[in-house]
Amino acid sequence: MTNLPQLQKRVYENKIAKGFNVTDIYREFCYMQMELSEAIEAYAKKKPDLGEELADVAIYLLGLSEILGIDLEKEILAKMAKNEQRQYKIIDDVLTRINE
Repeated sequence: MTNLPQLQKRVYENKIAKGFNVTDIYREFCYMQMELSEAIEAYAKKKPDLGEELADVAIYLLGLSEILGIDLEKEILAKMAKNEQRQYKIIDDVLTRINE
């Protein structure tokens, strides 16, 4: 199985090879948002390409992480561990975090 750091590098290398943007960070966020919108539309309209649209979102996220020098795998694992330690309680019909 390929790991996220390898995928980040592969996505970045493809962007370079094809002449895609690797310098305008705001543009990358906009592209990722556009891809997320396409995924939402695919879900809402029950289109068969939902998985492909979600893959596009992930590809932009991986590429942006590589551009910014962020080890996304490390960050995901750390955030998951943090989330697993958090506790929640329903207060006034609202699920509320009660500790970090």
